[in-house]
Amino acid sequence: MEHYYALIMAGGGGTRLWPMSRKATPKQFLPLIEDDSMFKVSVQRLAPLFTPDRIYVVAGEQHAAALRTEAPEIPEANFILEPYGQDSGPAAGLGVAVIAQRDPEATIALLTADHHIAYKEKFRDVLAAAGEIAQDGSIVTLGISPSFPSTAFGYIRRGETIGAVGGFAAYHSLGFTEKPDLDTAVAFLSSGEYSWNSGMFIWRADRALAEFERQQPAMHQQLLTIAAAVDTPHYASALAQTWGQMTKISLDYAIMEGADRIIVLPIDIGWSDVGSWDALFDVLALDEAGNGFHGAAPHRITVDTKNTLIYSDKMTVTIGVDNLIIVDTEDALLVCHKDQTQDVKKVVNQLRDSQQDNYL
Repeated sequence: MEHYYALIMAGGGGTRLWPMSRKATPKQFLPLIEDDSMFKVSVQRLAPLFTPDRIYVVAGEQHAAALRTEAPEIPEANFILEPYGQDSGPAAGLGVAVIAQRDPEATIALLTADHHIAYKEKFRDVLAAAGEIAQDGSIVTLGISPSFPSTAFGYIRRGETIGAVGGFAAYHSLGFTEKPDLDTAVAFLSSGEYSWNSGMFIWRADRALAEFERQQPAMHQQLLTIAAAVDTPHYASALAQTWGQMTKISLDYAIMEGADRIIVLPIDIGWSDVGSWDALFDVLALDEAGNGFHGAAPHRITVDTKNTLIYSDKMTVTIGVDNLIIVDTEDALLVCHKDQTQDVKKVVNQLRDSQQDNYL
């Protein structure tokens, strides 16, 4: 479609992947799974559905130069920079407002910069189908077929089918549920009616702005102020003066949970949010003992080692260990049990509280 754009959300800190993910080099800059960074892979897998001129990126000003280096094919004007993080609600609104100002007929696929997708052609196919569905004013979301009762993801319940588009079954959404407890997650999985919330949404720009106007009227006015200055000498000052007035809120809370006419496409695209070190076990190639590695193969010796993740470029020797995460960087070493990787965020908080910012 001529007026179809991809908007990649490239903010976020990835604190649960410390010590590799840092403020200067968050998760999207890391080659966690493939040889290239997760951001570069997220751009490359959009071709040929989206040409570089129809790919936009929302990110923090501090990462602009690095992102442009990773994707020099994207026009510089398509990098939409936040003065500082205000969560995904304002970030998505800013991206949509800028694109809509340049092309009022735009349809926008709001995508992620730091998620792994194994089945890339299928991903492009479902985005094409979603773009078609969105033409009637529906908001389309990609629901990930759940493989286990996760308590770390939000869920989408599907209702009646609207048929198939492009070979993909589409359903009316019956609403979102934030991260459930384990019993609820098990019940969701057993019902067969729920998908994981991927955080990827496809909508017409005018419909998106209408939802902001209905649910976040103050933010909508602020976005219009910024949009009116797009591609003029006044844009930088309009953004700087308005950005701090916006409510810091996620897109799910700001818009999606209260939106209507949502269509969900349940899909298996080999997706992972790679949100923690243990999540990498789901997407990395493992050896016969269930071990995963990152770094040069000659630089490790494993003896009686099972179900362990080792990220290191220096000689690393493990003997008689099981279910460990070992991540070695230039200035920090992480060793933790595989079942406690969610606690890495606590370490980051302690470093912040003790003002050891050189490790953040």
